[in-house]
Amino acid sequence: MPPLPLPDSFEPSEGNARALRDALGRFATGITVITCDSALGPLGITANSFASVSLDPPLVLWSPAKASKRYDAFVTAKRYAIHVMSAEQADICGGFASNGHAFEGYDWHACAQGVPLIAHCLSRFECTQEAVHDAGDHSIIVGRVTRVSTKAADPLMFYSGKYGGFKEA
Repeated sequence: MPPLPLPDSFEPSEGNARALRDALGRFATGITVITCDSALGPLGITANSFASVSLDPPLVLWSPAKASKRYDAFVTAKRYAIHVMSAEQADICGGFASNGHAFEGYDWHACAQGVPLIAHCLSRFECTQEAVHDAGDHSIIVGRVTRVSTKAADPLMFYSGKYGGFKEA
């Protein structure tokens, strides 16, 4: 179902939460899958709330929703990996969007610290948790990057609720 047309201007409120979400969706982002080891084994989640914070020290952030069934595992994980997904990996993103244990059939391995690492990503940032900050219905998790893996490929993008690609202007 296509989103309803957005009003030109509005004040965010409980009654127009969908309009706010649709307006935020007008910002094109890359797609990540964040992974950690958990009490239930390897765990992953799809997220587009990834950003760099600092080069010195090397810090990044992402923001899981408190309503997620995977929230507790990620805010307590001392180590995790953020995978920036390539255009060929849309199926992986879809898998982890609905199922935290969607590793079957994908090329991955656990590193020495037990964190699941997905292969063939554009970039992968292995992190240790630095801080968790309350942020409304989400938390902001700041991680210190301890290892980076990267390769050249086309990115997977997310815009207005859909996966897509990137086209130069």
